[in-house]
Parts: sequence; C-alpha cells; structure tokens
Amino acid sequence: MTTQNSVAPFYEGWRYAQERLVERIGQLSREQLELRAAPHLWPIWAISSHTAGVRPYWLCQIFKEPGAERTPFNDPSGEGWEDDLSHPREAGELVFALQSTWTIVEDCLERWTPTMLQDEFRREMNGQIQIHTRQGVLMRLLTHDAYHIGEITQTLGMHGLKEIYIWTSRSATLSPQLDGPGKSNEEREGRDSNPGSGNTRSSA
Repeated sequence: MTTQNSVAPFYEGWRYAQERLVERIGQLSREQLELRAAPHLWPIWAISSHTAGVRPYWLCQIFKEPGAERTPFNDPSGEGWEDDLSHPREAGELVFALQSTWTIVEDCLERWTPTMLQDEFRREMNGQIQIHTRQGVLMRLLTHDAYHIGEITQTLGMHGLKEIYIWTSRSATLSPQLDGPGKSNEEREGRDSNPGSGNTRSSA
C-alpha cells in the first residue's frame, strides 16, 4: 500500500530501467550470459546478480527493512552469487533475483515519505562507523543500477548483440499521424565493468 505523500512518484522512471534490464537478461542464453568486456572483468550473469544482491544488502541488512527472505540473498554475511564465479547463473535465476529484490525497493519507495529521507542509519566498516541516510542510499542504489546496466549494455554491444535502452517504458501510444486501423504503435519514452576485485556489495 502506498503511503500518502510517499516518495514513489519522484522515482517512477527507475522502474522502467528495472523492466528493461529484466527483459533483456531474460532473453540471453547461457553462453551470452558468460560474455565479458575483458578477461579480467565479470561476465554478464555476475554483473546482473551483483546488481540485484546490493538491494537487500542495503535496504534489509543495513536499513532493517523486511523482504530479504523473498529473495535468493538472505545471507547475513553478504555473500552473493557473484562471489562464486565457478557457479554461473542462468537467465531464469537472474530474472527472479532482479524481480524479487525490486519488490523491496518498491516497498520502500511506497512507504517512505520526504520527511523520512534524512533519517540516519549507521554501518560499521573496517572498525569505522559510517552514517547513511535513506536519501543517500536511494541515490546509491539508483545510480548503482544505472552503472551496471551501462556495463552490461557495453558488453552486449562489444559482442554485436542488442543493447539495453532503459529510457522507454512498456507503455505504447498511437502516434497521431498513425492513428487508425492497421497502423503501428510506437513506444513512448517514460515520463518521466566490474570495477575490480574490490567491487563487493558493501562497496557498492
């Protein structure tokens, strides 16, 4: 249920990027999910699983929101699929991971209000206390999604495959010039690297 004055409308376009990512990952074969931009970088499947796994890490483990139990990432240690490259994941697993973790993001967006965005939460890292706000983590997760979607898109393009265009929603409207029987619909734009071995959920 959406809380009155929730922040959800301000982040509406994020959902479109999520949908485009899920759609494209679901189309990839096992071999395509193994593609890398370079030998030392993550394959597409690992980038996708990392993108999904960071969401419950921050929202559930750090911010104590519910929902991690609905996802494949309910390990308090923070270990994710991308931490075991010897066990590649298939499209169906990745789609479930992305969709189930998105429900946590969606729940937070619908319940959080503008006055809650500056609430502070603490995280201990290497013996130091960090302070994070809801607003800061929402921006971290949104830009984290965009960063890794761009990374996947670049990898696909390097191998001659269709890329991910994240700015178009699933909605379609009839072009005024094409309105009529037998006319085509056109999509409307939404209203709206593995950076190295240190790229863990806690550093995301």
